[in-house]
Amino acid sequence: MPPVHHKWGNLESLRTRNEKQFRCNLEKPRATGYVLKTVVLGQMLSLFICGTAVTSQFLAEEYKVDAPMLQSFINYCLLFLVYTVWLAFRSGENGLLHILRTKWWKYILLAIVDVEANYSIVKAYQFTTITSVQLLDCVGIPVLMVLSWFILHSRYKLIHYIAVVVCLLGVGTMVGADVLSGREEGKASDMLIGDALVILGACLYAVSNVTEEYIVKNLTRQEFLGMLGLFGTLISGVQMMIVEYSAIGNIKWDWKVGKC
Repeated sequence: MPPVHHKWGNLESLRTRNEKQFRCNLEKPRATGYVLKTVVLGQMLSLFICGTAVTSQFLAEEYKVDAPMLQSFINYCLLFLVYTVWLAFRSGENGLLHILRTKWWKYILLAIVDVEANYSIVKAYQFTTITSVQLLDCVGIPVLMVLSWFILHSRYKLIHYIAVVVCLLGVGTMVGADVLSGREEGKASDMLIGDALVILGACLYAVSNVTEEYIVKNLTRQEFLGMLGLFGTLISGVQMMIVEYSAIGNIKWDWKVGKC
């Protein structure tokens, strides 16, 4: 007959396993809900980006609106009116004045990167097709992975590296297809310029997105959006007056242009 303490040990081990199983059963619905929420939000974001791409292409082709910085300026102004004003009414370390005193130069650099990323992508619609822009935009994925490796200390599996190789092969194929189709239409140089702008914008977006993830996880979402709204409005406004002053004056404003 085994000692009594062995029986108690078996009971304790059984109870521990039951508790672990119970916790796993509770965490499964939470994990499933988190994944579902992430997928839904990601698809909504993709839908909004697709809508922005379509309207940008439509403005460039149908209405000859050559003012990509104006489009970005409006977005930064909206961020300023909501999040920067919100920060202005906060006090302490999370307030606007404290952030400006301690981190102003960091957010200026971030705003420059984000503004030029938006400008490059929107400008590309005047030279190439929406299909090329959307497909070449994926070049930002390998750049983002490299930056995440060093800055966010992310680690990836073999399948991720295979996906990056496929992505880069697709980018090369797409650029080659644009060159061939551009030669047939007599627009090969324009399409190459558009492709180069997309690749530049995608790389800048990767820098901006990694920085955004770092700030949102370690600081606050309100701080990132508020400071981006402040400096993005200033930088895009100055660049708009320098680069697009005459182009904005030549726009034939009507309700269709305003709707886009």
